[in-house]
Amino acid sequence: MISKEVARIVRVDHAGEFGAISIYKAQLFVSKFLYQDISVQLKEMLNHEIEHFKTFDCWLKEHKIRHCYAIWFWSLGGYCLGLITALLGRKAIWVCTEAVESTALHHLEWQLSYLENNNKSAYQAVLSIQQDEIEHQNLGKVNGSSSFYYSPIRLVVKHSTKFAIWLSTKL
Repeated sequence: MISKEVARIVRVDHAGEFGAISIYKAQLFVSKFLYQDISVQLKEMLNHEIEHFKTFDCWLKEHKIRHCYAIWFWSLGGYCLGLITALLGRKAIWVCTEAVESTALHHLEWQLSYLENNNKSAYQAVLSIQQDEIEHQNLGKVNGSSSFYYSPIRLVVKHSTKFAIWLSTKL
């Protein structure tokens, strides 16, 4: 029997990956016209997020657990976030990536700690995405900017990600 907390964790991660897919799709769409030099990296990260989504989707189906009711909120919000940051420039894309991934990784740390003692299969599912997320965060740090100019983007992205996580825990 899967506990409510374990089901909630995987449901939120599943929705988050759906949102990440939308972010990268929007950024990739704009980058094909404006920043072709980063399209390959964005496509690779998009592919990682698709695989992560499939991992959680399979886990939820295997355990007969519904998806998060806020999943479409994640998709719409992610697409808007990706589109806006892409239109603000390539540095904004990377600032967005770093902000989303640092927030997600902070969330994953708690999850892994909890799941290690409460559900090994969910633990393995979450652990399987961690390294890709760290790599995405590092790409964001290296290619983004710590300039004060990008602080509003960083704050909006971090807080909207935290809000989406919180909302998903309730739905």
